[in-house]
Amino acid sequence: MSAEYTALVDFDEATDRYDPVLGIEVHVELGTATKMFDGAPNIFAAEPNTAITPVSLGLPGTLPVVNEKAVEFAIKIGLALNCQIAESCRFSRKQYFYPDLTKNFQTSQYDEPIAFDGWVDVELEDGEIVRVEIERAHMEEDAGKNTHVGGATGRIQGATHSLIDYNRAGVPLVEIVTRPIPATGKRAPEVAAAYVRTLRDIFRALEVSEARMERGNVRADVNVSLRPSADAPLGTRTETKNVNSFRAIERTVRYEISRQAGILDASGTVIQETRHFHEEDGSTSSGRVKSDAEDYRYFPEPDLVPVAPSREWVEELRQGLPELPGARRRRLLGEWGFSDMEMRDAINAGALDLIEQTVTAGASAQSARKWWMGELARTAREQDADLESLPVTPQQIAQLQGLIDAKKINDKIARQVLSKVLEGAGDPAEIVETEGMAVVSDDSVLTSAVEQAIAENPDVVEKIRGGKVQAIGALIGPIMKATRGQADAGRVREIILETLGVQG
Repeated sequence: MSAEYTALVDFDEATDRYDPVLGIEVHVELGTATKMFDGAPNIFAAEPNTAITPVSLGLPGTLPVVNEKAVEFAIKIGLALNCQIAESCRFSRKQYFYPDLTKNFQTSQYDEPIAFDGWVDVELEDGEIVRVEIERAHMEEDAGKNTHVGGATGRIQGATHSLIDYNRAGVPLVEIVTRPIPATGKRAPEVAAAYVRTLRDIFRALEVSEARMERGNVRADVNVSLRPSADAPLGTRTETKNVNSFRAIERTVRYEISRQAGILDASGTVIQETRHFHEEDGSTSSGRVKSDAEDYRYFPEPDLVPVAPSREWVEELRQGLPELPGARRRRLLGEWGFSDMEMRDAINAGALDLIEQTVTAGASAQSARKWWMGELARTAREQDADLESLPVTPQQIAQLQGLIDAKKINDKIARQVLSKVLEGAGDPAEIVETEGMAVVSDDSVLTSAVEQAIAENPDVVEKIRGGKVQAIGALIGPIMKATRGQADAGRVREIILETLGVQG
């Protein structure tokens, strides 16, 4: 039976009858100045085939040299993931035909990784903690990039030819491999995405990578298998390669669970293979039959000596680790006075860093949260964009809130100012000044507007003088309209009461 054309099983039904087990391999490109084994610059978006040296291309007679900063970054990642750091480790040659690695092998680590036996706690949206065990974190080099030309989709299927850019070949990577992640049930997609998000946040905190998934700085290979029950042997896994967004990770897991359940329901056999994710419909398709380790014919890299980080250096790096995301969130929760739900919402929306930077720029935590989780979150949803991609900075939001706090503008005007900031009109203070958007607080101007409203609304005046002070809103409305919403509403109310001789 073909594994490609089996009917999908509803996800909830599939997880009712099968126990999904995950395994995730995350590759992170390290933000070193040069590549893993040579002096070529490690830069993004350079002209094709310009950030290379003879070593990058694996030309005959060239010799690699290990990048010390890459080793340092790898150790920091291992320490942050509670791993043991090897006293000595080595590189191996992974034999496989890579069209974008000219030497036809990848320099990686096999049986002696630099970090091993770790764990990381992953917090889900409702606050549940899932501990993910880390088998290993090892160093290796990235491959180049293939661009497929002539087809309709940009994929190799249907292309007439391919172009190869070797700029990325040799960029330092750390690959982090989990042990099997069991007992996730219906939450398997969420667990997978939350785990990768946790790693992304750790990479950024360590400052070892920009960790921008849209650039491929962080990529996940998502392994999924099904078994009939939690005490049954592990099922055959598939590995969906190079998934580079949290949403795509969730969709990959959901699709593979539904697809594999369909195969098993029909008494078919799940094939151990690599697969490709398709963004347009959330499906996966077959790549190649998955090789086992022996198929790669690993052997020690003869041109590189073992890496033996001293215990003193490792401890120095451990002591210099920054505050990690989990500890930071707990600290901010106490400092800001958010509820657990408010903090989780901010984290899930990708707003935590933005809120913190806004607070650092001078706003209160609650006002920063109000803007990023309110008006700006709504704008991001309308544009189907991430919050951090919006054309507004935390400093601008803090300045906007400062104008409100100083009573130079009100909330209504602030929203208008924010719209102009998002359009690129400048900083909030500049916009308020150049466009005359400050609130009107001049008593002579407001008194004139109040007297006109009183003269035009005698029935409302009668109600107010009769004791129905709440009717004052019927006078404030026309005054705000006459001043384009720029009147100081609080001062307007005071002047109305003073003019009518009524106690508020």
